[in-house]
Amino acid sequence: MTSIMTWLDRLPFFSTLDLAALALLVVVWLFIGWRIELPGARHPSTSQIMAGYRREWMRQMITRQPRIFDAQIVASLRQGTAFFASTSVIAIGGTLAVIGNAERVTDIANDLTLMETPAFVWEIKLVVLALFLTNAFLKFVWANRLFGYAAVVMAAVPNDVGDPLCNTRADQAAEVNITAARSFNRGLRSVYFGLTCAAWLAGAIPLIIATLFTLGVIWRREFASQSRTILLGTQT
Repeated sequence: MTSIMTWLDRLPFFSTLDLAALALLVVVWLFIGWRIELPGARHPSTSQIMAGYRREWMRQMITRQPRIFDAQIVASLRQGTAFFASTSVIAIGGTLAVIGNAERVTDIANDLTLMETPAFVWEIKLVVLALFLTNAFLKFVWANRLFGYAAVVMAAVPNDVGDPLCNTRADQAAEVNITAARSFNRGLRSVYFGLTCAAWLAGAIPLIIATLFTLGVIWRREFASQSRTILLGTQT
């Protein structure tokens, strides 16, 4: 109870604009994730379009002999998730190391901002950054494991086209693959907004600007990029 009151007593160190900027960051992060994963049939996101290609991949795999090509693709996807997971761990470690030297960081930050800000404020800002990175790590690890599941299910797809389980197993492999990709994309978004959160160290206004910029970048890549047009097959 005492620790809770201590935290509440420190809230005045954050301005209303700081809290509003943080709220905007979280809302935008949740909103863009929801919009990408549930975009609607009229204007699908790049991630949704790729889900269709993943289903088509599994259907084509049924008749492909040998399936070495498919195995190589899954291995490549797992390598990507492993790379981002290890990078997230390094970033988390670096952030925690900075938090552990908050007093020294505070002196440097106060010199740069020309303001006397308590170490507690910088610690909270870094903790929020660490939370985004931790979420990214967990998503990448789960995506890596799901791609492993997908590889096993793919191996269970019968070679005989006439086998009644053939299409069922292929559909199962596709859905597990799609779920893995969804988790990987969530991890990437956490990294994006973790980097955005770093702008909070410079103040509330930079955080707001960085949040809106990140939203614009992700929105363009998912709903207005050239690659999306190509995937839709509507490029002229």
